[in-house]
Amino acid sequence: MAGEKKVFGFQEVAKHNVTKDCWLVIDGKVYDVTPFMDEHPGGDEVLLAVTGKDATSDFEDIGHSESAKEMMEKYHIGEIDASTIPAKRTFVAPQQQVAQGQAKDNDLLIKILQFLVPILILGLAFGIRHYAKSV
Repeated sequence: MAGEKKVFGFQEVAKHNVTKDCWLVIDGKVYDVTPFMDEHPGGDEVLLAVTGKDATSDFEDIGHSESAKEMMEKYHIGEIDASTIPAKRTFVAPQQQVAQGQAKDNDLLIKILQFLVPILILGLAFGIRHYAKSV
């Protein structure tokens, strides 16, 4: 697109999140990568995974080549209005939901096994030694 580039709001860009209509935000620029979905070396799932957010860090983490960065220009359709980008969300891992009683049972079993297994091994070693001496 030659000339003036359009400024898009983040909510508008986030609506384009399917294979047949996919827009990405990278370095404050909006890219319509729909025609590139089938050609992307990582597959369309990779592109779809970064829709609805600022994909700059994801793009840079991959380490794209200079030719890949130059290729992006033909998909550039406008700029993102930075004031419409939501604050970054941090990932919070889901809590493990193990029943308290089950966790205590597992701990007790582990402690018993830690005590009994070495004693059984020691007893087996003495038994083999005693049997070997008597033969």
